Amino acid sequence: HVQLVESGGGSVQAGGSLRLSCAASGDPFSTACMGWFRRPPGKEREAIAKIDADGRMKYADSVKGRFTISKDNAKNTLYLQMDSLKPDDTAMYFCVADGTFSGGYCYTLANMYNYNYWGQGTQVTVS
Repeated sequence: HVQLVESGGGSVQAGGSLRLSCAASGDPFSTACMGWFRRPPGKEREAIAKIDADGRMKYADSVKGRFTISKDNAKNTLYLQMDSLKPDDTAMYFCVADGTFSGGYCYTLANMYNYNYWGQGTQVTVS
């Protein structure tokens, strides 16, 4: 059974930084593919970053150059370093995970909503 627990959210002024963490427990093979979603207030969820089993990363245009995704495989913990934060970054941030397809592939960023495992979310507010 996989559990994802996010932490690190909070309130910050525009231009500031936050680092989100997502601690994964359970079968590491089931969390080989990991990523971050966010859901701004009153808006649809948005896939913003992912890291594949081979370490390749992909970002949404809205966060590219400002956010950095990383993973500590030894700790099975995912991170999202968020710099140059803007009020538009205000959202609930969710960690997601799943295993790979045959061949070691992960879902694309656009299809990451298919991941089976979701955290409860951590709120980020930028003013």
